[in-house]
Amino acid sequence: MFNWLMDRIPSISVNELNSRISKEITILDVRTSSEYGGGHIPMAKNVPLNKIDRYNEQVGTIYIICQSGVRSRQATKKLRKKGYEAINVRGGMNQWTGKIRGGK
Repeated sequence: MFNWLMDRIPSISVNELNSRISKEITILDVRTSSEYGGGHIPMAKNVPLNKIDRYNEQVGTIYIICQSGVRSRQATKKLRKKGYEAINVRGGMNQWTGKIRGGK
């Protein structure tokens, strides 16, 4: 009856993520390795979307980012089904204004 509630994916903006950045959070960048190499959040770990099903690290909350927010939403949904506390980052790297490692 209320299945739409189960499909809701928790998300935050890139600004909210930037305000939470510390050594204590886990960020997964689900873009391809070449996209990741072109510039990424310094503490983000690259786990491309096509490999997210194999992710099995024991961590607390995971923040998931991609280029625009589409792939990260898919990855967040998959990880939540596996029992992870995963949160999608809306807008992705297209809207990220914080520090970047690699790339340009």
